[in-house]
Amino acid sequence: MAYEKFNILNSTAVPLNIDNVDTDQIIPARFLKATERKGFGDNLFRDWRYNSDNTLVDSFPLNNKKYEGKILVAGKNFGCGSSREHAVWAIYDYGFRAVVSSFFADIFKNNCLNIGVLPVQVSESFLSEIFSEIDKNSKNVFEINLDNQEFKIKSSSKKEKFKISTYKKSNMSNGFDDIDYLINKKDQISAFANKLRY
Repeated sequence: MAYEKFNILNSTAVPLNIDNVDTDQIIPARFLKATERKGFGDNLFRDWRYNSDNTLVDSFPLNNKKYEGKILVAGKNFGCGSSREHAVWAIYDYGFRAVVSSFFADIFKNNCLNIGVLPVQVSESFLSEIFSEIDKNSKNVFEINLDNQEFKIKSSSKKEKFKISTYKKSNMSNGFDDIDYLINKKDQISAFANKLRY
């Protein structure tokens, strides 16, 4: 498996109510030297999380101890800018398994699905409700059901459907990236290749 299987996630959430967050804000370019997917979480939102003297910015949500969980709730147009995979590596390495927004940049969204972070796109009005629930109580739990393709606010039972391709949904459920998917199909591929020889 390339990453953890995703089926049903029940978790509190970390709010990042900022629109147009680009990939350089998610992981600054100076941290892109490594080629393994390890350690990037330390520098997630580095220039927002830390002051120039490397002390924590207390007001930033990821530094606020009242917020925790495996769901990052972000503003509209999250992941715009360059196409760097490292942005999603950083999100995954930090511990998030899903990002919720009312709009994702296409390349960022595809990178999420390839790396094991579920991008949940909801309506702007529903996103506002999610932020409101977190503001009311940072311990409120949300449920993401991949099989039903639903995001649920558990305190109110309000829910909304989200879209995902059948192929990517299957891969997320199994913890597969594209290579894992092909490896899992190697017997069928070999059988088909053998037929072509005759």
